[in-house]
Amino acid sequence: MKELALHLLDIAENSVAANAKNITITVLFDTVQDILQMKVEDDGKGMDAERLNRITDPFVTSRTTRKVGLGIPLFKAAAEACNGSFDIQSAPGQGTIVTAIFQNSHIDRMPLGNLKSTLVSLLIGYPDVHWVMKYGFNGNIFEFDDEPIKKELEGISLTDPAVLGFLNEYIASGIENVQATNT
Repeated sequence: MKELALHLLDIAENSVAANAKNITITVLFDTVQDILQMKVEDDGKGMDAERLNRITDPFVTSRTTRKVGLGIPLFKAAAEACNGSFDIQSAPGQGTIVTAIFQNSHIDRMPLGNLKSTLVSLLIGYPDVHWVMKYGFNGNIFEFDDEPIKKELEGISLTDPAVLGFLNEYIASGIENVQATNT
């Protein structure tokens, strides 16, 4: 994967496959400490200690369509290649937290990519999941929570062109406003 947002998409889809109903994606830049922290938290079925210990092995996957699972191992390798770290915490019935930390200025750090498109894709693809996205830059945070929007829509599809336009504009504006406060 050439963009970090695609890693977030992959991890979030793993959360959906684990029957998560609530998923929070967090992306925090701290230019003072020179770090980029990315986290996906879910309330899915979780993993036992044995599976958790093997999850970064590319030949371990829960998918039946193929025998390898490269998403988590590649995400881990990307973080560690940039003087960062990677951690997964999980327990059966408790959900999973995946955290990757990168040295933000590292020459090999992949670009973030289009975080807005990633979130909108998840919202549309999995409308029954409660999505929260937190995007922060040096302590200024934009938080998007889809629950109030879904409640206000009262059954109108997120794929309705007017709704989709609003979501794209609202998320893009929130991210841009956080970035603008730090320039």
